[in-house]
Amino acid sequence: MSFVMAATERIRHNSASRKLLKEKVVLIYDSFFRGEDPSLGNPNFWDEFFLLKPNVVNILGQFDKLNGDSLLDLKGNISLICYRCIEALKEENPIRVANAFQTLSALIRGVFAKSGGDYGFDVINILVGFDSAESVMQTLIEQLCSFLTGDHVEHLKRLSLKLLLVLATATENVSQNMLLEYLMINSVFETIIQILADCQLRQQHGYDAVVLLTILVNYRKHESANPYIVKLSILDDELALNGYGQVVSSSLAETNKKYCMKLSEPKGGFFSSLTTMVGSMFVADDGDSKHSPIRASDAVLLALYEAIHLNRNFIATLTHSQTDSSSPPSPTCSKQVVALETGSETGGSVASVPSEGSDSVDIVTEPSNLLITFLEYCTIVMQDTKDEASYANVKLCFIILTCIVEDQYANSLIHDVNMVFRVQLHRMPMRHRKLLLLDQDSPSRPLACALLDMMVEFVMSHLMKNLPIELYGKCFGVIHRVLCYQKKCRVRLQYQWKQLYTALINLLKFILSNEVHLMKKFNIFQLSSQVINIFNLFITYGDTFLPSPASYDELYYELIRMHQVFDNLYSMALRYSTIDSEFKEIAVKLSNNLVNVRAIINHFTPKIETWMLQNRQSSLTEVQVLEVVRSNYDTLTLKLQDNLDQHERYCEKPKETAFFTQLVRVVVADCRQKLDSMQVDSPSLLQEFQLFAT
Repeated sequence: MSFVMAATERIRHNSASRKLLKEKVVLIYDSFFRGEDPSLGNPNFWDEFFLLKPNVVNILGQFDKLNGDSLLDLKGNISLICYRCIEALKEENPIRVANAFQTLSALIRGVFAKSGGDYGFDVINILVGFDSAESVMQTLIEQLCSFLTGDHVEHLKRLSLKLLLVLATATENVSQNMLLEYLMINSVFETIIQILADCQLRQQHGYDAVVLLTILVNYRKHESANPYIVKLSILDDELALNGYGQVVSSSLAETNKKYCMKLSEPKGGFFSSLTTMVGSMFVADDGDSKHSPIRASDAVLLALYEAIHLNRNFIATLTHSQTDSSSPPSPTCSKQVVALETGSETGGSVASVPSEGSDSVDIVTEPSNLLITFLEYCTIVMQDTKDEASYANVKLCFIILTCIVEDQYANSLIHDVNMVFRVQLHRMPMRHRKLLLLDQDSPSRPLACALLDMMVEFVMSHLMKNLPIELYGKCFGVIHRVLCYQKKCRVRLQYQWKQLYTALINLLKFILSNEVHLMKKFNIFQLSSQVINIFNLFITYGDTFLPSPASYDELYYELIRMHQVFDNLYSMALRYSTIDSEFKEIAVKLSNNLVNVRAIINHFTPKIETWMLQNRQSSLTEVQVLEVVRSNYDTLTLKLQDNLDQHERYCEKPKETAFFTQLVRVVVADCRQKLDSMQVDSPSLLQEFQLFAT
């Protein structure tokens, strides 16, 4: 018995001993973080050290154990390791170089992680020392650029770009990252542009390059001169701009593809449908969370925004046909995908549904470009505005659209009758509308038609008690800018405007029906004024841009037919304009904006009633009403309203500064999460290096 117990004790002792065994590299880390320097007296130490596989987790763990004072005490050792890492990047051995990348990355992350506390130390002094910081950082950045643009294996190029991202995302607030000052002095802009202009480099590193540039552009954006903003704004390299666009388009297209695949998943049978139907009776009015769409990364959308906002030359890239293999076209959905198809001559919304008993998927390839892919993406992401991240994503999309339709050249492109496309626009699943079969033979149309269809869909699909009023405001801003361009350039877009009239009137009906609830949360008078001003633009200038006199007649018909909505809206505005409240001024403005709408209603309604009496008709058809309207235009008097065709130019500062500051924080946080692992597969690296050398 005693023999067994003794044997058991020896086994436990040996097991404990094995647990205490550490990797050689970890023992070296321990020594450095105790304040010792194991490299003293060993001339081959660093050559051997960088052949050992780094333990990033252990390095970060070592920093976690430190406090402010102990970190300052280790400044000498940390600076030494950083310096040796930068020197090792000049080595010819790819393993040493790759290990130096990982070690340096871990040190930077570890030091900055500690700087988030209440410690009064300067991270740059700890990492590289004040005296040598400028020269050391210059050497590092030049070496990274050399890897990215020179003849080096792809693995090292990727690690170089990842290290630049580690530097750029060292702090949550990018404007507080002092390391970026060295990237302002030693620009990597030209290196990024070279990556984007080269097809092969773009395929491998395009996404990271675009994200890096986007973060650098947002460093102290409104506080000081940022060379990346200046250089991006004047960039006219067509290859680089197209490469930039293809990276963004490829990422958005991948998101669109995932959404199509999600909708193509087999649905359940009768009992599953019955369960879904019964369950839907108990959900909130604001929609079903299970239909939440897939979103692209905020970094991609922010990159698209910066390019459109800063660089007018990028506008041409929006409609540039995609032929580069690195950027697959936006996938068209199969017969199993629910989609709102633009281009039908009736202007109606149609959708594809799976045919029963059929497992086949027919993919129809259509000409594609960045704007087509982006419009399709917008209709996917705008289906869900309930959570903060989704709401911000949709808001950014609408800001991008605002920048596009403010540009004269962009407007000319999307209205060009010689540049026509079919665009897949997805619809939010709703209980009150049936899904129709997709008309595969519907004609292509200018992209402005798809844009307007998308705005109409947003208006119709977001009538909820938690009204996304800010998004509605931006939606109407887009519509208004499109109409201003059409009026200015006398562009007669062949579009079914009735669906826009209907959507706007339905929104007004919803506001009036939920006045008490909405008034507690929102300024519904401002939103209503935007809607009425769009009607006023049609009334005053519609003859300059509507496709035909019949379209203008149709506008009057809808105003007269739905006169009760406008009467009630005027009554609401009148009520609030006669009492002391925070909405008094805007209510007066709304009532004044309604003057022409009410003039039309008050002018034609008696004429119609008289015609009914004379012809002994109890009700009239649309044709009969339009006949009365046409015969009484000459006696109608309207008031000329000022500035209907004017709009305030979009400006990021100050209105959207807080939004973009928070958005950049999200982009940095997402990027840091993806950078958590910079593991290197040494055998693969050696094999790649051997193939490269031969």
